[in-house]
Order: sequence, then C-alpha cells, then structure tokens
Amino acid sequence: MEEQAITIALVGILGIGSQWLAWRTGWPAIVLMLAAGFLAGPVFSLIEPDKAFGDLLEPMVSIGVALILFEGGLSLDFRELKKAGDGVLRLVIFGVPIGWLLGSLAGFYVAGLVWPVAILFGGILVVTGPTVVMPLLRQSTIQQRPAAILKWEGIVNDPLGALCAVIAYEYFRLRNEGATMFEVVPPMLIAAVLSGLVGYAAARFIAWSFPRGLIPEYLKVPVLLTSVIGVFVLSNLIEHEAGLIAVTVMGIALANSNLSSLRSIHPFKQNVAVLLVAGIFILLSASLDFAQLRSFEWRFGLFLLAVLFLVRPATILLSLAFSTVPWNERLFLAWIAPRGIVLVAISGLFALRLTELGYADGNILIGLSFAVVVATIIAHGFTIDLVARWLGVKGTSRPGLLIVGSNPWTIALARQMEQLRTPVLVVDSSWQRLATARQQGIPYYHGEILNEATEHNLDLAPFQVLVAATDNEAYNALVCNEFAYEIGRDAVYQLGETDDDDKSALPESLRGRALFKAGFGVTDVHERLQQGWVFRRTRLSEEFNFDDARETLPEAGQMLLLLRKGGAMHFFSHASQPQPQPGDVIVSFSPPGDNASAAKGDSRRTRKRENRAKPA
Repeated sequence: MEEQAITIALVGILGIGSQWLAWRTGWPAIVLMLAAGFLAGPVFSLIEPDKAFGDLLEPMVSIGVALILFEGGLSLDFRELKKAGDGVLRLVIFGVPIGWLLGSLAGFYVAGLVWPVAILFGGILVVTGPTVVMPLLRQSTIQQRPAAILKWEGIVNDPLGALCAVIAYEYFRLRNEGATMFEVVPPMLIAAVLSGLVGYAAARFIAWSFPRGLIPEYLKVPVLLTSVIGVFVLSNLIEHEAGLIAVTVMGIALANSNLSSLRSIHPFKQNVAVLLVAGIFILLSASLDFAQLRSFEWRFGLFLLAVLFLVRPATILLSLAFSTVPWNERLFLAWIAPRGIVLVAISGLFALRLTELGYADGNILIGLSFAVVVATIIAHGFTIDLVARWLGVKGTSRPGLLIVGSNPWTIALARQMEQLRTPVLVVDSSWQRLATARQQGIPYYHGEILNEATEHNLDLAPFQVLVAATDNEAYNALVCNEFAYEIGRDAVYQLGETDDDDKSALPESLRGRALFKAGFGVTDVHERLQQGWVFRRTRLSEEFNFDDARETLPEAGQMLLLLRKGGAMHFFSHASQPQPQPGDVIVSFSPPGDNASAAKGDSRRTRKRENRAKPA
C-alpha cells in the first residue's frame, strides 16, 4: 500500500513537473515526460509500475487512454471540417489502408519481422494520437487548417489503428483453425459499428438528460466520466479494443450536440486529460527494462528511418494527391506524425498474445514501439517550429491582444499596439461600432464573443491577453470570467476596479484584473480621450531606465503596459507591477504634450551623459 502511494506521488510529481519545465523552457513536454519516466524507471529504479500495480496496470492504462480519446473527441466540431474536411476524410479513407500497407512492408523487409507480426504492427503504426499531437500544437503556433487536420487525424485514426491490429490478430489466431479472411473481417467490422452505435447512443442519452435536469449539476462530471468508462468496458466485451471506437464516437457526438452543459465541465476535463497524459507517459516509460533495449538491432534503426522518411511521407502524399490541401501543408503533414501512448499500450497488449500464438517476434514489439515513440517525439517535437516556418505554415508567433468592445479608446489602443507589431483583434457584436476599425484597417471580428460558434469560427490561439472594454462593466466581467480558464486568470483585464465599500459591486473573483493602477473605468478613459489624452510609447535602455520614464510621464498620466522584446505583454495594475528591463517598451495613457516633463527628461539624460564623460 505504501509503495503504491509513493509510486502515485512520484508519477504525479514527475509528470506535472515535466510539463511545468516544458512551459518554462519551451521544450516539448512529451520529450521531458519520456525522459523523466525512463530515468525514474530503468535507470534509478525509483518507479516499478509492474511491481507496484501488478495486473491493474494494464486496465489502468487502457481506461486512461479511453478517457483521453473521449476528451479529444469533445474538441472535434464538424464545423472545422469546412476548412479541413477534404484532408481529414482522405487521411481516414485512404491514409489508414495505405499507412497499414506501407508500415507492414517496412516491418517485414526492413525490420525483419515475420509477416504476421509485421502486418499487426503496421496496423498499430497508423495511430498518431492526441496525447502527443495536442501538446505539440499547444507548444507551436501552426496555421488553422494543418493544425485541424493533425488534430482530427490523431483522434480519429487512433481507434482505427487499434481496430486494424485487432483484425490482424484475430485473423492469424483463427487462421490456425481454418478460418478465412471473409469469415474474420466482416464480423470485426460489424462489432466496430456496434461499438460506435453504443457510444453514439450514450452521447444522445446524455445530451437528452442533462438539459432536462435529470442529473444535478454537481453530478454531471462524475456521471459523464462513469458513462465513458462504462461504454468503453461494454464495447470491449463486444470486441477487443472496440471500446476506443465507442468513446471516440461518444465524444464527437457530444461535441456536436450543442449541449450547453458541457461548457461548464471543459476546465475539468482538460485538467483530467493533462493528469492522464502525464501519468500514463511516466508509467509506460518507467516500465521499460534494459533487456528490451538490448534486443534492439541495427535493422530496427533502419526501420525507424523508413517510418520517418518513407512510410509517413508516402502515406500523406498519396492520400492527399489531387486534394485542395496546398503543397506546403502536405509536406508539413508528411513530416509531423508523433506516436504516443496508444501505440505503446496496444503493442504491449498484442506482444503477449502473439507470443502465446507462437510468434517469437511478438516480444520485440514492446521495445520497437517505444523506439518509434522516442524517435518520432524527438524528431518531430524539436523540429515542428523549424519545419513550419520553413514551409510557411507557421501561425503568428508573437503574442496577440484580443480586445472586446469597439469604441474610440479601444481603437486608439489597437492602433498603438499595431505600431508595436503586436497582433490585435477587436471583437464586437455591433457592425456600426466596428465601422472605425474597418475604416482604419484594424483586424476585427463581427460577432458575440461569448457565442459558442465563435470558438469555431475564430482562431483565438494567437491571442494570449484579453482586454474587455465595453460600456457594460458586468458584461466585461462575464467575458473575463469566461476566458480566464482558457487564457489564464492573470491575462484577462477590464477597465475599472472593484469598490470594497460598495456592497452592490461585482465581486473581484468574477472580474478581470483592473487596467491602470488608478482604476480608470470606461467613463474615465472616454472623458480623458475627449480631453486630448493619447497613448505614448517609451523605450527603455541602459541610459534611460524605468525611473527616467516615470519622471518624464505627466503627473496625471498612467502607465498601461510593458512590452518585452519577444512581444510578451505585462500590464501595470493594482495587482501586479512588471519588472522593467532595458529594451522594453512602456505604453502609457497621458494628457497631451507636457513640455515641462519633456524638458525635465532631456535634462536628466544630459546629466547622465555628462557624468559618464567625466574622467575617473
């Protein structure tokens, strides 16, 4: 009991610690998790999953993978297919059989596996997986269409790859009993369809029961998670690994059912996915042993090269031939295909079964699958930014500013930030209020920011800071509270600040951070704008530091934000005080020209130059 508790604690610390380190350094999180698990397992023997969990390890990993696929399915909206549908459908219809065929040929002719093992492993190689694709997409800013294709392929092809492996295994198992392919494959496909119907029926029941109040709010998340596990187990009783198809269908069906109740559980499901990805990666990499690594042959190295440079590129280029996907995006997709948890989990499952059928190469699958995971994660994780930039599919890498509310003050702010090369987007539901933004060429979006359709019609990924500045303070607070989970509580701002003495004021926990230390509200900034106040920018240097900038600022003026060289924005508010550095730009909101202050700043700079010129 104590050993299991220590193992669980170490898995959590290493998994979440690796993801935090990835956030701080920009390194691929999956690479760090893989390294952490390997060091904690085979190298230092701090974690021994088989010894700690025994027979429970396999079902734990299987259920974890099912929950991850379900969570991934919840992020797939059919409206995305308007832009990426041609590529996604081709990668499912043509990509799966082509990838299976090429992977099998590489397994037999390059890795030297016997045909049954090569065919089964070729089916497993079809998977890419949300556990590795989604962290890569979060880490790198990729244009919307290739990112959507990678996401859909990873989630949809995962259960299909498992189904390919099951079909191959059942055929070779029953072939010894005289069964033919036509006696094996059709029942398997029927079982897959039935499993999909089970997942769809469960999704429809949830979509029907949740809005009608049949499930209390505090039980919705537990009921949903329990339903996913139940659907997974029930479908696996119909056919091995068919549960992955069921939970994926269940997630996609729920995502497209317009169920408003799901919005409230998004933060929770995302947290569960992060914990599961971290835990499973640590456990699986810690399960490796040096005996499996020593079985690695030189032919396996050639096999990895074939998977990276032949199998994947040929699969993509053949599948997307004569499609509407541009060539630069095809080449990008041809390179990016990291494998993850599902590949290792399914390989480990069938390695034992193939050995029981008398195929000695079955034992090789575990080490070979880990080699594929490590090779693809390292190759694609460290090169995705470089390749995306080289092929022209890199999205906006500089952090952007999302402004909710179009009015003279926000237009002036947007114009100032554009001059500083910061991506800006002004969102408003009124076409008339957006007139000025349209006339001045400022990027805008006409629509309700809180509408769920906005999430699919508008790519919000490039915008890392939100400013809500409409005339309605309660609406601003609602917008900040809604996006705090996605952008971060410390990255959503609004005009005005709470008044602790006003009992009718909105609680601070519901609001965004207040812009300006002075707590200017909407009325305040509009009045000052009419009085001629303007936005100014001041660049700091070794000679002209923050104290100099503050001294030259007019007495009534207020510093708004600090812009780093890389584009990161840090706002001056009652809750935070950025630490200025040379090279930073300070954007302030101040009265029109103050000659006295300007002269004072010039005098200060002159004195500094004179002091530096004096001999020691």
